[in-house]
Amino acid sequence: MELRHLRTFEAVARTLSMTGAARELHYAQSSVSDQVQALERELGVELVDRSQRRIRLTAQGEVLASYTGRILGLLEEARTAVVRPAPELALGALETLSRHLLPGVLASYHARHPETRVRVSQSNRGELHGAVRRGELDLCLTFGTPPNVPPNVPLNVPPGIPPNTPPNAGPDAPGLRAETLAEEPLVVIVPPGHRLATRGRADLAELAAEPFLATQRGCGFREMYDTAFGSTSTDAATATATATATATTTVAAAVGPEPVAEVDSIDTLGACVAAGMGCALLPLLAVRHRADRGEVAVVEVGDAELRTAITMTWLERSPANPALTGFQDAIRRQLSTRPSDLLTS
Repeated sequence: MELRHLRTFEAVARTLSMTGAARELHYAQSSVSDQVQALERELGVELVDRSQRRIRLTAQGEVLASYTGRILGLLEEARTAVVRPAPELALGALETLSRHLLPGVLASYHARHPETRVRVSQSNRGELHGAVRRGELDLCLTFGTPPNVPPNVPLNVPPGIPPNTPPNAGPDAPGLRAETLAEEPLVVIVPPGHRLATRGRADLAELAAEPFLATQRGCGFREMYDTAFGSTSTDAATATATATATATTTVAAAVGPEPVAEVDSIDTLGACVAAGMGCALLPLLAVRHRADRGEVAVVEVGDAELRTAITMTWLERSPANPALTGFQDAIRRQLSTRPSDLLTS
């Protein structure tokens, strides 16, 4: 079907007048009649009943009329998306992702979309998901299980979901869609002079005997700590199972040893470790810069595979937004083609 025939039929169906449609579209009346007849020949049905003085739609014409408005509306939406990109993109991210992941992605995105004004804000995971749900943010980046995955559902990647999981929506986060972009190792950082600094590897039980610093309860990083070290009083098999639990596992089910200090800022936590106050369990992305400068030493967990997901969440009901889809393409592209650069540097 030709679009010009659909446009002409839509005008005829709306005005129920060949003359009115011709006047609106600036066609001759004979041209309007010819285009409707061409559409009827192509479909093999009569769309307009011409037996009366005033035309009316046939049953088949009513069906087609119910589609033409949507078809032409989608066409106009696509044209707007292509020729007039949204001027602003509101992003939210955890402090760590905002500092160590976003800069490279934003630089790549800006090179392709220089006309888009980007606004970035930082908050905790719950606040970010709420802001997306309220439409205050177009998209947010967090660690851990996406908001649509119910708590206490065991997954095979701690505390996230397998890579390349398609976008999805679930009952406990209506309207939200989420996608796991990558997995990030969880590591322990120790002061440079610590006895484990030169070994670079230790089991959970040995690490649990060390003094640890952590964020406050309710924070995703604290859940990672409690999930990992809440298993140290059990056998190794149970420890591995616990290590592969989700980040939203309730604290009552897994509570790590009481930390020697609780801090809100990941940067402050790293500085306290560097000063010799204790150890910390964090995503490698959050600590690699300090390790590269020699401020802390990285210790891998030897008897449990600890990882967390980097998750992208956006509002499912949002209209087509080329600024949003362009950013999603940019971050997927960078995380799939240069994972080592972004996740370990």
